[in-house]
Amino acid sequence: MTVREYAINCIKDEAEALMELIPKMDEQFDRAVELMFRCHGKIIVTGVGKSGHVGAKIAATLSSTGTPSFFINPLDVFHGDLGVMTSDDVVLAISNSGQTDELLRFIPMVLQMEIPIIAMSGNPDSLLAKYAECHLNVSVRHEADPMDLAPTSSATAQMVMGDALAVALIKKRNFQPQDFAQFHPGGELGKRLLTTAQDVMRTVDMPVISPSMHLGEAVIEVSKGKLGLGVAEIDGRVVGLITDGDIRRAMEKWQAHFFDHTVEDIMTKTPKMVAPNMKISEIQKIMNKYKIHSVLVVDDNRRLLGVVDHYSCMI
Repeated sequence: MTVREYAINCIKDEAEALMELIPKMDEQFDRAVELMFRCHGKIIVTGVGKSGHVGAKIAATLSSTGTPSFFINPLDVFHGDLGVMTSDDVVLAISNSGQTDELLRFIPMVLQMEIPIIAMSGNPDSLLAKYAECHLNVSVRHEADPMDLAPTSSATAQMVMGDALAVALIKKRNFQPQDFAQFHPGGELGKRLLTTAQDVMRTVDMPVISPSMHLGEAVIEVSKGKLGLGVAEIDGRVVGLITDGDIRRAMEKWQAHFFDHTVEDIMTKTPKMVAPNMKISEIQKIMNKYKIHSVLVVDDNRRLLGVVDHYSCMI
Protein backbone atom coordinates (compact mmCIF):
# COMPACT_ATOMS: atom_id res chain seq x y z
CA MET A 1 0.00 0.00 0.00
CA THR A 2 1.05 3.58 -0.57
CA VAL A 3 1.58 6.05 2.28
CA ARG A 4 -1.67 7.75 1.38
CA GLU A 5 -3.57 4.45 1.52
CA TYR A 6 -2.23 3.79 5.02
CA ALA A 7 -3.41 7.25 6.05
CA ILE A 8 -6.87 6.67 4.55
CA ASN A 9 -7.15 3.32 6.34
CA CYS A 10 -6.23 5.06 9.60
CA ILE A 11 -9.10 7.52 9.18
CA LYS A 12 -11.51 4.73 8.28
CA ASP A 13 -10.45 2.60 11.26
CA GLU A 14 -10.87 5.48 13.69
CA ALA A 15 -14.25 6.42 12.22
CA GLU A 16 -15.44 2.82 12.61
CA ALA A 17 -14.17 2.74 16.18
CA LEU A 18 -16.20 5.82 17.00
CA MET A 19 -19.39 4.41 15.50
CA GLU A 20 -18.90 1.29 17.60
CA LEU A 21 -19.10 3.46 20.73
CA ILE A 22 -22.79 4.16 20.16
CA PRO A 23 -24.10 0.73 21.28
CA LYS A 24 -22.00 1.11 24.44
CA MET A 25 -23.81 4.28 25.49
CA ASP A 26 -26.01 2.94 28.28
CA GLU A 27 -27.22 3.86 31.75
CA GLN A 28 -23.59 4.10 32.87
CA PHE A 29 -23.24 7.20 30.68
CA ASP A 30 -26.44 8.66 32.15
CA ARG A 31 -25.07 8.04 35.64
CA ALA A 32 -21.78 9.74 34.78
CA VAL A 33 -23.55 12.84 33.43
CA GLU A 34 -25.75 13.01 36.53
CA LEU A 35 -22.74 12.77 38.85
CA MET A 36 -21.01 15.58 37.00
CA PHE A 37 -24.15 17.70 36.86
CA ARG A 38 -24.79 17.33 40.61
CA CYS A 39 -21.14 17.96 41.51
CA HIS A 40 -20.83 20.94 43.89
CA GLY A 41 -17.06 21.11 43.52
CA LYS A 42 -14.86 20.43 40.50
CA ILE A 43 -14.47 17.66 37.97
CA ILE A 44 -10.91 16.41 38.43
CA VAL A 45 -9.74 14.65 35.28
CA THR A 46 -6.75 12.37 35.56
CA GLY A 47 -4.78 9.98 33.40
CA VAL A 48 -1.25 8.99 32.43
CA GLY A 49 0.54 9.18 29.08
CA LYS A 50 -1.72 9.62 26.03
CA SER A 51 -4.76 9.27 28.28
CA GLY A 52 -3.40 12.17 30.28
CA HIS A 53 -3.13 14.34 27.19
CA VAL A 54 -6.70 13.45 26.27
CA GLY A 55 -7.77 14.15 29.84
CA ALA A 56 -6.29 17.64 29.74
CA LYS A 57 -8.32 18.41 26.62
CA ILE A 58 -11.51 17.02 28.17
CA ALA A 59 -10.99 19.13 31.29
CA ALA A 60 -10.53 22.24 29.12
CA THR A 61 -13.68 21.49 27.15
CA LEU A 62 -15.74 20.92 30.30
CA SER A 63 -14.47 24.13 31.90
CA SER A 64 -15.26 26.22 28.84
CA THR A 65 -18.81 24.90 28.70
CA GLY A 66 -19.90 25.53 32.27
CA THR A 67 -18.53 22.56 34.21
CA PRO A 68 -15.56 23.65 36.40
CA SER A 69 -12.80 21.14 35.75
CA PHE A 70 -9.06 20.75 35.74
CA PHE A 71 -6.54 18.06 34.91
CA ILE A 72 -4.20 16.56 37.44
CA ASN A 73 -1.41 14.05 36.81
CA PRO A 74 -1.75 11.17 39.29
CA LEU A 75 2.03 11.25 39.78
CA ASP A 76 1.79 14.80 41.13
CA VAL A 77 -0.72 13.70 43.77
CA PHE A 78 2.10 12.01 45.66
CA HIS A 79 3.91 15.34 45.87
CA GLY A 80 1.27 17.61 47.35
CA ASP A 81 -1.41 18.07 44.69
CA LEU A 82 -3.87 15.98 46.67
CA GLY A 83 -4.54 19.16 48.65
CA VAL A 84 -6.62 20.64 45.81
CA MET A 85 -9.23 17.89 46.11
CA THR A 86 -12.31 18.01 48.33
CA SER A 87 -15.20 15.68 49.06
CA ASP A 88 -17.40 17.88 46.85
CA ASP A 89 -15.40 16.92 43.75
CA VAL A 90 -15.85 14.14 41.20
CA VAL A 91 -12.90 12.32 39.60
CA LEU A 92 -12.92 11.29 35.95
CA ALA A 93 -10.12 8.71 35.63
CA ILE A 94 -9.02 7.72 32.13
CA SER A 95 -6.97 4.63 31.23
CA ASN A 96 -7.21 2.48 28.13
CA SER A 97 -6.30 -0.69 30.01
CA GLY A 98 -7.93 0.32 33.28
CA GLN A 99 -4.88 -1.22 34.95
CA THR A 100 -2.39 1.67 34.81
CA ASP A 101 -0.24 1.33 37.94
CA GLU A 102 0.21 5.06 38.63
CA LEU A 103 -3.53 5.60 38.37
CA LEU A 104 -4.43 2.62 40.55
CA ARG A 105 -2.13 3.88 43.33
CA PHE A 106 -4.01 7.17 43.21
CA ILE A 107 -7.47 5.55 43.48
CA PRO A 108 -7.27 4.50 47.18
CA MET A 109 -6.64 8.11 48.19
CA VAL A 110 -9.70 9.21 46.27
CA LEU A 111 -11.83 6.48 47.84
CA GLN A 112 -10.59 7.40 51.32
CA MET A 113 -11.80 10.97 50.73
CA GLU A 114 -15.17 9.55 49.59
CA ILE A 115 -14.89 11.24 46.21
CA PRO A 116 -16.95 9.47 43.52
CA ILE A 117 -15.00 8.11 40.56
CA ILE A 118 -16.11 7.93 36.96
CA ALA A 119 -13.91 5.49 35.06
CA MET A 120 -13.27 5.70 31.32
CA SER A 121 -11.44 2.68 29.94
CA GLY A 122 -11.46 0.00 27.30
CA ASN A 123 -11.80 -2.76 29.90
CA PRO A 124 -15.09 -3.04 31.83
CA ASP A 125 -13.53 -5.77 34.00
CA SER A 126 -10.51 -3.72 35.06
CA LEU A 127 -9.66 -2.68 38.62
CA LEU A 128 -10.37 0.92 37.69
CA ALA A 129 -13.89 -0.01 36.55
CA LYS A 130 -14.41 -2.12 39.66
CA TYR A 131 -13.82 0.76 42.08
CA ALA A 132 -15.69 3.39 40.06
CA GLU A 133 -19.28 4.48 40.60
CA CYS A 134 -19.82 4.12 36.87
CA HIS A 135 -17.75 3.02 33.88
CA LEU A 136 -17.65 4.48 30.37
CA ASN A 137 -16.65 1.75 27.95
CA VAL A 138 -14.37 3.14 25.21
CA SER A 139 -12.97 -0.17 24.01
CA VAL A 140 -11.86 -0.50 20.38
CA ARG A 141 -11.25 -3.67 18.37
CA HIS A 142 -7.80 -2.53 17.28
CA GLU A 143 -5.64 0.54 16.97
CA ALA A 144 -5.37 2.34 13.64
CA ASP A 145 -1.60 2.00 13.25
CA PRO A 146 -0.22 -0.93 11.17
CA MET A 147 1.32 -2.55 14.27
CA ASP A 148 -1.84 -2.21 16.38
CA LEU A 149 0.27 -0.69 19.15
CA ALA A 150 0.18 3.12 19.16
CA PRO A 151 -2.78 4.72 20.99
CA THR A 152 -4.70 5.97 17.95
CA SER A 153 -8.27 4.67 17.79
CA SER A 154 -8.34 4.26 21.56
CA ALA A 155 -7.23 7.85 22.17
CA THR A 156 -9.77 9.13 19.66
CA ALA A 157 -12.52 7.13 21.39
CA GLN A 158 -11.57 8.68 24.74
CA MET A 159 -11.60 12.17 23.23
CA VAL A 160 -15.02 11.68 21.66
CA MET A 161 -16.49 10.24 24.85
CA GLY A 162 -15.25 13.33 26.67
CA ASP A 163 -16.94 15.53 24.08
CA ALA A 164 -20.13 13.51 24.49
CA LEU A 165 -20.07 14.19 28.24
CA ALA A 166 -19.52 17.90 27.63
CA VAL A 167 -22.32 18.13 25.07
CA ALA A 168 -24.74 16.27 27.34
CA LEU A 169 -23.91 18.66 30.18
CA ILE A 170 -24.34 21.68 27.88
CA LYS A 171 -27.89 20.48 27.20
CA LYS A 172 -28.59 19.60 30.82
CA ARG A 173 -27.37 23.01 32.05
CA ASN A 174 -29.15 24.88 29.23
CA PHE A 175 -25.79 26.47 28.47
CA GLN A 176 -26.26 29.35 26.00
CA PRO A 177 -23.97 31.17 23.51
CA GLN A 178 -23.84 34.12 25.91
CA ASP A 179 -22.50 31.80 28.61
CA PHE A 180 -19.92 30.41 26.20
CA ALA A 181 -18.77 33.92 25.33
CA GLN A 182 -18.03 34.68 28.97
CA PHE A 183 -15.47 31.87 28.97
CA HIS A 184 -14.09 32.93 25.54
CA PRO A 185 -13.92 36.73 25.66
CA GLY A 186 -10.93 36.82 23.32
CA GLY A 187 -12.51 34.79 20.53
CA GLU A 188 -14.65 35.97 17.65
CA LEU A 189 -17.83 34.63 19.25
CA GLY A 190 -16.99 36.31 22.54
CA LYS A 191 -16.39 39.62 20.85
CA ARG A 192 -19.70 39.53 19.00
CA LEU A 193 -21.67 38.49 22.05
CA LEU A 194 -20.04 40.86 24.53
CA THR A 195 -19.35 43.95 22.40
CA THR A 196 -22.07 46.61 22.59
CA ALA A 197 -23.25 49.36 20.27
CA GLN A 198 -21.40 52.04 22.20
CA ASP A 199 -18.13 50.11 21.72
CA VAL A 200 -18.24 50.34 17.91
CA MET A 201 -20.66 53.14 16.98
CA ARG A 202 -19.53 56.14 14.96
CA THR A 203 -19.98 59.35 16.95
CA VAL A 204 -18.27 62.08 14.89
CA ASP A 205 -19.42 63.95 11.78
CA MET A 206 -22.96 62.68 12.11
CA PRO A 207 -25.07 63.47 9.01
CA VAL A 208 -27.79 65.33 10.93
CA ILE A 209 -30.41 67.12 8.83
CA SER A 210 -33.74 68.87 9.34
CA PRO A 211 -37.06 67.44 8.09
CA SER A 212 -37.70 70.78 6.34
CA MET A 213 -34.38 70.74 4.48
CA HIS A 214 -34.72 70.56 0.70
CA LEU A 215 -33.50 67.33 -0.81
CA GLY A 216 -30.79 69.08 -2.80
CA GLU A 217 -29.12 70.19 0.44
CA ALA A 218 -29.82 66.84 2.08
CA VAL A 219 -27.96 65.00 -0.67
CA ILE A 220 -24.85 67.05 0.09
CA GLU A 221 -25.07 66.31 3.84
CA VAL A 222 -25.64 62.59 3.26
CA SER A 223 -22.62 62.52 0.95
CA LYS A 224 -20.44 64.28 3.53
CA GLY A 225 -21.39 61.78 6.20
CA LYS A 226 -20.22 58.80 4.11
CA LEU A 227 -22.67 56.52 5.89
CA GLY A 228 -25.26 56.41 3.14
CA LEU A 229 -27.87 58.04 5.35
CA GLY A 230 -29.07 61.25 6.97
CA VAL A 231 -30.67 61.51 10.41
CA ALA A 232 -33.57 63.93 10.66
CA GLU A 233 -33.83 65.76 13.98
CA ILE A 234 -36.11 68.30 15.62
CA ASP A 235 -34.88 69.96 18.82
CA GLY A 236 -32.11 67.35 19.10
CA ARG A 237 -34.48 64.37 18.93
CA VAL A 238 -34.51 61.82 16.12
CA VAL A 239 -37.71 62.03 14.04
CA GLY A 240 -36.72 60.26 10.85
CA LEU A 241 -34.10 58.80 8.53
CA ILE A 242 -33.31 58.97 4.82
CA THR A 243 -30.95 56.67 2.95
CA ASP A 244 -29.20 56.60 -0.40
CA GLY A 245 -31.94 54.26 -1.57
CA ASP A 246 -34.67 56.71 -0.54
CA ILE A 247 -32.92 59.47 -2.50
CA ARG A 248 -32.53 57.36 -5.64
CA ARG A 249 -36.17 56.30 -5.59
CA ALA A 250 -37.28 59.91 -5.08
CA MET A 251 -35.17 61.04 -8.05
CA GLU A 252 -36.76 58.38 -10.25
CA LYS A 253 -40.24 59.34 -9.09
CA TRP A 254 -40.06 63.13 -9.21
CA GLN A 255 -37.20 63.69 -11.67
CA ALA A 256 -37.04 67.46 -12.40
CA HIS A 257 -39.27 68.19 -9.41
CA PHE A 258 -36.95 66.31 -7.01
CA PHE A 259 -35.41 69.55 -5.70
CA ASP A 260 -38.85 70.93 -4.82
CA HIS A 261 -39.31 68.33 -2.09
CA THR A 262 -38.02 68.16 1.47
CA VAL A 263 -36.54 65.48 3.69
CA GLU A 264 -39.90 64.99 5.41
CA ASP A 265 -41.44 63.87 2.11
CA ILE A 266 -39.25 60.76 1.88
CA MET A 267 -37.93 60.05 5.36
CA THR A 268 -38.73 56.92 7.33
CA LYS A 269 -40.45 58.16 10.47
CA THR A 270 -39.79 54.97 12.44
CA PRO A 271 -36.09 54.19 11.87
CA LYS A 272 -34.55 51.29 13.74
CA MET A 273 -33.05 52.64 16.96
CA VAL A 274 -31.13 50.76 19.64
CA ALA A 275 -29.80 51.47 23.11
CA PRO A 276 -26.05 51.98 23.56
CA ASN A 277 -25.77 48.79 25.65
CA MET A 278 -27.34 46.52 23.04
CA LYS A 279 -25.02 43.69 22.02
CA ILE A 280 -23.65 43.59 18.49
CA SER A 281 -25.06 40.09 18.05
CA GLU A 282 -28.59 41.46 18.64
CA ILE A 283 -28.00 44.38 16.28
CA GLN A 284 -26.95 41.95 13.55
CA LYS A 285 -30.23 40.09 14.00
CA ILE A 286 -32.16 43.35 13.56
CA MET A 287 -30.21 44.22 10.42
CA ASN A 288 -30.79 40.78 8.93
CA LYS A 289 -34.48 40.74 9.81
CA TYR A 290 -35.27 44.15 8.30
CA LYS A 291 -32.62 43.99 5.55
CA ILE A 292 -30.99 47.26 6.61
CA HIS A 293 -27.32 48.18 6.85
CA SER A 294 -27.39 50.67 9.76
CA VAL A 295 -29.14 51.38 13.05
CA LEU A 296 -29.24 54.56 15.11
CA VAL A 297 -27.96 54.50 18.67
CA VAL A 298 -30.07 56.76 20.87
CA ASP A 299 -30.68 57.50 24.54
CA ASP A 300 -34.00 57.30 26.35
CA ASN A 301 -35.01 60.69 24.91
CA ARG A 302 -34.30 59.68 21.29
CA ARG A 303 -31.19 61.84 21.21
CA LEU A 304 -28.66 60.56 18.69
CA LEU A 305 -25.53 59.06 20.23
CA GLY A 306 -24.08 57.36 17.19
CA VAL A 307 -24.58 55.06 14.23
CA VAL A 308 -23.71 51.37 13.93
CA ASP A 309 -23.47 50.04 10.40
CA HIS A 310 -22.85 46.62 8.93
CA TYR A 311 -19.09 47.13 8.82
CA SER A 312 -18.98 48.13 12.50
CA CYS A 313 -20.30 44.69 13.38
CA MET A 314 -17.55 42.87 11.46
CA ILE A 315 -15.29 42.22 14.46
